[in-house]
Amino acid sequence: MSKACILVVDDEEDIRELVQLNLDREGYRVLTCETGEQAMAVARAKTPDLIVLDLMLPGIDGLEVCKRLKADSSLREIPVVMLTAKGEESDIVAGLELGADDYISKPFSGKVLVARVRRLLRKVIEASEDKGFVKIHGLVIDPNRHEVTLNDKSVTLTLTEFNILHTLARRPGMVFTRYQIVDSIHGDDYLVTDRAVDVQIVALRRKLGSSGKLIETVRGVGYRFKD
Repeated sequence: MSKACILVVDDEEDIRELVQLNLDREGYRVLTCETGEQAMAVARAKTPDLIVLDLMLPGIDGLEVCKRLKADSSLREIPVVMLTAKGEESDIVAGLELGADDYISKPFSGKVLVARVRRLLRKVIEASEDKGFVKIHGLVIDPNRHEVTLNDKSVTLTLTEFNILHTLARRPGMVFTRYQIVDSIHGDDYLVTDRAVDVQIVALRRKLGSSGKLIETVRGVGYRFKD
């Protein structure tokens, strides 16, 4: 994915230039804009492979942009990496609840940024190539099509939600710690709070409705999919 197209959205010129410089060095094609309104327009016109999105934007803020992206059927599967100014958990949790796939707190290392982008793009490829078709308890997960159906009805998930569900459902009965879940999706040494994983699980259960109980909490350990 060295030629992947990445949209960088930040109202601070020095941040945009820093992000673009690091991504350019890796061979990515980079688009930039500085407002939420511009971000939506560019996303619809260019359909980038990934979006690096600052939360603090003039006009439509980053959280609202994320919400609109995930509500658009043609854009919802684009991975979103949030840039958070203070690294406050409340901002991070809010973004994850809206469907963002990752976050980086300012100030950040260019190497860390590139590593996060590379991992997320790799997961997109793996999700499309994975042959791990799952059919259990009326739930059908098709990684090739990136589709989930429950009792023959389509379920719309973000990339991260899809990967968590696929990880758990492929091994029913197996208990995963929160960090095992994170590692299986983002790779080793990914820094995330327990709360962030819990937010994704809550969103998954909500979208699965009454079948959300298939994702069981193992207190003091983590989560498992009902055997």
